[in-house]
Amino acid sequence: MLFIKVATGIGAGLISSGQLQRGANGTAGDLGHVRVPRGDGVLCRCGNTGCLEALASGPALARALRAEGLAAESGDDVLDLASHGELHAISALRQAGRDVGDVLAACVSLLNPSVIVIGGGMAAAGEQLLAGVKEVVYQRSLPLATSSLQVVASAAGDGAALLGASLMVTEHLLSPDGVERELAAAAG
Repeated sequence: MLFIKVATGIGAGLISSGQLQRGANGTAGDLGHVRVPRGDGVLCRCGNTGCLEALASGPALARALRAEGLAAESGDDVLDLASHGELHAISALRQAGRDVGDVLAACVSLLNPSVIVIGGGMAAAGEQLLAGVKEVVYQRSLPLATSSLQVVASAAGDGAALLGASLMVTEHLLSPDGVERELAAAAG
């Protein structure tokens, strides 16, 4: 399973065999700084150009809408405009989904997940974002990799980060090593 957070930044969590995969240095899932095909010349806060985050994050969408003369200071403003039928905001969310889909299509080919969950603040856009993701992932990935792939919105909503953090703490404290540490501390 891949969990993709689209908010102020863009990141991913890869869960395989029930375990979060962190990578060699703990940076696995940093999708926000993967280059997107339409990103030529778009400067990212990391110093590179063309990063997914510079095009599809909440602040990036707000910046694009401001350039069109709309009052959008944050991702929440983008969502509010879209919920009121503002066509530029809806179009921006759909394009953000396509940009995320460009990166995820490569992930699908490489990892062959069974589920991609889209979460984070911008996921509140629902199908406006998801439709763009699905459009590109299903178009660019091989049918064998997508035949049973589900691309869904997170059911956890705003509480996803808190749920994930509490689970990590619980797993750490109740792991065999964690229990042994606590027992040794209590005995000593």
